[in-house]
Parts: sequence; structure tokens; C-alpha cells
Amino acid sequence: MEAYSDFFFTVWIRFFFLLTPFFVLSTFLAMTPELTASERRSTALRVTLAVLVACFVLYSFGNTLFSLFGITLDSFRIGAGSLLFLSAVHMVHGDDSAPPSEKRGAISVVPLAIPVTVGPGTTGALLVMGAEVQHNWQVFVGLAALAMAVLCVGILLVCASFIEHIVGKKGITILSKLTGLFVAALAAQIVFTGVRNFLKIGA
Repeated sequence: MEAYSDFFFTVWIRFFFLLTPFFVLSTFLAMTPELTASERRSTALRVTLAVLVACFVLYSFGNTLFSLFGITLDSFRIGAGSLLFLSAVHMVHGDDSAPPSEKRGAISVVPLAIPVTVGPGTTGALLVMGAEVQHNWQVFVGLAALAMAVLCVGILLVCASFIEHIVGKKGITILSKLTGLFVAALAAQIVFTGVRNFLKIGA
């Protein structure tokens, strides 16, 4: 039971930061200034559902995609980790504001769910992490942890107005940049693992 709980917590915390919750929150607030409280909640719920479906598909079919295209896991680790690192750099130094053309209309799936929450770097990392599991119980526990991480992000979005009132936009920006640092470290670890295995360097 301890192994299950340890694996669940490890996967949950990695997924939670991988989904860059505070960056998503900042973007969500920037894209929904004219919505009422009920409209914001409804949008947040739709974003959460779309992210959950996308993450489940990516996490579950990584090995299938690798086999289909003849890609090794370690080569994909290097590519996905590099892309994730660039996303982290953008979070730390970039602009969180939403593009003017995207501020109106149906924004729940595109761009809030994809690519803001589940971007190219996150997509690659999810495929890698899903392909790394070796036992059936890890697949199910991993999916449960992923669902919990997505749910936590959804709660942040539902409570977006309250969080903005308590922390302020500056506070959310700071938290977003700190998240970027964690994602950069995760990306570096993914790349290092891929390079080490590719070159067959001992641990």
C-alpha cells in the first residue's frame, strides 16, 4: 500500500506542476475579464473536462504512438524535454497576456485547454511519463493521480476571482514564474535521462 501511495503522490505532484497551474490561472484571468462569475465557473469546468480528456489520451497511448512511428523512448525524452524546457523559459520570462484575437468567443478548448494548459512541451512529457510505466497498477494509479492533478487545476480556475482578490495579479505572476523554474528542472531531468540511456552512461 505504501508503494501505491508513494507512486500516486510522486505522479500527482509532477503532473500538477507540469500543467503549470498558475500560468494557466493568469492566462484564464486575462482572457475572461468581461465574463460574469457564473460564466467564468462554467468556462473553468469546460476547460477542466477538456484537459482531463486530452491528458488521459496522451498518457495512455504513448507506447502505441512510439511503436507506430518507430521512435525510441529515449530519443523522445530528449526532444520532449528540450521543448518543455523552452516552455518553462517562456513562463519565466514571457508575457502571460492573452492574444487580442482570442479574448472573445468559445475559448474553453482552444486556446485555454490546448495549447495553454496542454501545450507541446506538456504533451511530450505526458507521452514520455505514460510510456515509462511498467506495471498495470502503475497505469491505473497514474491515471488517478493525473485526474487529481487536473481537478486541482480546475479548482484553481473555478476560484480564479477569489484567488486574484487574495493574492493579486502580481502574486499570481510570481507563482507562475516559480512554477516555470520547477518545470525547467523537470525538463532537464527528462533530457538527462534520455541522453544517459541513449549513450548508455551508468547511473
